[in-house]
Amino acid sequence: MTALARWCLRRRLLVLLLWLATLAGAVTASALAGSVYSDDYGAPGTESGRAAQLLTKAFPDRGGDSDTLVWHTDEGDVRAAPVRDRMTDTLREVARQPAVASVASPYDTGGDGQISKDGTTAYARITFHETADDADDAAEQPRQVMETARKAAGDGLQVEAGGDSAGTTEPPKGKTAEAIGLAAAAVVLFLAFGSLAATALPLITAVVAVGTAAAGIGLLSHVMTVAGFAPMLGMLVGLGVGIDYALFIVTRHRRGLRAGLPVREAATRAVTVSGRAVVFAGATVCIALLGMFVLRLSFLNGVALAAGLTVVLSVAASVTLLPALLGMIGMRALSRRERRRLTEHGPRPDRPTGWAMRWSALVERHPKALGLCAALLMAVLALPTLSLHLGTSDQGNDPATSTSRKAYDLLADGFGPGTNGPLTLVGDLGGTGDRLAFDHLPDALRATPGVAQVSGPEFDGSGDTGVITVVPDTSPQSKATSDLVDRLRGEVLPAAEDGSTMRVLVGGPTAGYDDFADIIVGKLPLFGGVVTGLGCLLLLLAFRSIGIPLKAAAMNLAAVAASFGVVVAVFQWGWGSELLGLGSAGPIEPFLPVIMISVLFGLSMDYQVFLISRMYEEWRLTGDNRRAVRVGLSETSRVINSAAVIMISVFGAFVLSGDRIIAMFGIALSAAVALDAFVLRTLLVPALMHLLGGANWWLPRWLDRRLPRISIEPADCAPGGASLPGPSAPREARDLARPRT
Repeated sequence: MTALARWCLRRRLLVLLLWLATLAGAVTASALAGSVYSDDYGAPGTESGRAAQLLTKAFPDRGGDSDTLVWHTDEGDVRAAPVRDRMTDTLREVARQPAVASVASPYDTGGDGQISKDGTTAYARITFHETADDADDAAEQPRQVMETARKAAGDGLQVEAGGDSAGTTEPPKGKTAEAIGLAAAAVVLFLAFGSLAATALPLITAVVAVGTAAAGIGLLSHVMTVAGFAPMLGMLVGLGVGIDYALFIVTRHRRGLRAGLPVREAATRAVTVSGRAVVFAGATVCIALLGMFVLRLSFLNGVALAAGLTVVLSVAASVTLLPALLGMIGMRALSRRERRRLTEHGPRPDRPTGWAMRWSALVERHPKALGLCAALLMAVLALPTLSLHLGTSDQGNDPATSTSRKAYDLLADGFGPGTNGPLTLVGDLGGTGDRLAFDHLPDALRATPGVAQVSGPEFDGSGDTGVITVVPDTSPQSKATSDLVDRLRGEVLPAAEDGSTMRVLVGGPTAGYDDFADIIVGKLPLFGGVVTGLGCLLLLLAFRSIGIPLKAAAMNLAAVAASFGVVVAVFQWGWGSELLGLGSAGPIEPFLPVIMISVLFGLSMDYQVFLISRMYEEWRLTGDNRRAVRVGLSETSRVINSAAVIMISVFGAFVLSGDRIIAMFGIALSAAVALDAFVLRTLLVPALMHLLGGANWWLPRWLDRRLPRISIEPADCAPGGASLPGPSAPREARDLARPRT
């Protein structure tokens, strides 16, 4: 690391040009190649997946997306001639568009079911030739339909569009979230540094790394499945960790300058010491993210690689681009007041003072009481997690002003909530007897609790495949609808199949989302075990202790549980979701726990590494656990809290993105970082370490001899002028601290 830092400082202009060339090249290549993002939640081998394959094979014209055009009049009837003529002409014009495969009008023969009982609402089903994932321009198909439909609105007639791709017609939110996040981070950095030059460096490194990663994610989408929200998630994580990693290095560099070191020497030591911790922390984040591969879901593999790429580039920029920039700005890394003080009074070692020292002493005096308060707070915040309901939010959770939400509400009011998420029953039929049994199936379905309407059956040209549409009497995201899917699969359909060779599969988006959630829930224990185990192994190697990794795992799980409690309260219970412009209450996305465990585990390990590494350093030097905890907390709490405020600002700004999924990530990450930094790392962890004493650092001798040794922060670069341990230190501590040749 030292050699790398010195090379970057000597060749600082070359390093800057290389990074700018990489950014420009990646952005240009991404712009030329475009992106092919996909939000396909399908999982291989599930029943809904097999139903979709069978349906596409038998009915090729149903392979594309399906939108719903809804119109409503407060006065009169939609069957009245003026409304009927206007909408018939509109639907004919829509049907002539090249992307449209078919239009099912309520005014066609057999379309009476598409007009509400009170006659004020009607809808038409519009099927496209392609899905949004396959289309060259995902938003162009529904945009053309909406432009045509808007011409029909007016004179008391409301026309709205909903469905698979209608949401893409909503106007983009722009870059407001990113701009607010960067502005908030800049304010915190300036308050911490007092220097505009030092403030700019973390922002520059983060933007360059995130910009390069965002372009790389677009290119990655051409070779594997990458979710549409992956670039925004990568940007969210990248800005947070990138600014924080740079903050730790710049803080160490400024400390060296105040101690009288030349610029190059201070920058070299900052990268050598804090750079190692940054690399270690970044590695834990990447390991946690790549743990998603154990789920073997292509949808999540792309998300893991996209976020991991952003973290890798953020670490690389922090240990290469940042020292080059530090060399360029020279002493301007310090504020004018600090430079003047250095000139007038000479170098002075940094000593923890003020509230940091007082807080550390308070925790040392009252570890039991303060630790209990912290544990109770985390437990209370985690309670809502017990009611966590995994499911996929639909357009009923969109903002109330969106056309997709208005169409959803009109359908629910006019035809019942289940109209927005019908189930598709696909029968694989072997002969006349099977077709007869399938013909009788609608009677059994109508008698099933939870079923509001049944239509069909329809058969393909050969009669080998049949389709029945079932409309539940509850909304797609309702748990009662999921229970209906289970009832159909476990009771109704097996009874209908008895005595025949037909096999009936339950498909449709609602069933697909349930299958996706079931796969994730089933593999969640394995995933959590792998991520936690690998993280604990890294901490075991770094800190030569069994207690440190176990406490870290417990703290990380506590942060995850408490942050999920906040997410459940806001999004599932709806506490303030409408006020934030995030739509109404609804279920939590099924992939959110996996991604959040990965990201939160990695981010929380950052603070664990920076806090414990200073404590471990002091323990090796003195062998005094109380002093190690007190010094480690007092010297790192300020920078940890500053880093946390920056992360909270960046993550919280993404709540304004207008995207419900990204907003979930933003709130969950903000809550987790706040609790991790202000409750766990600066209160509960040091309280527990005071209570456990020397047991914190216990490691069996046989295991100590077999474990490889890695160093996060070299002892010869200890902050604050620490020296080798005196005679009061235990023999093991003195041996560990003795310089090796």
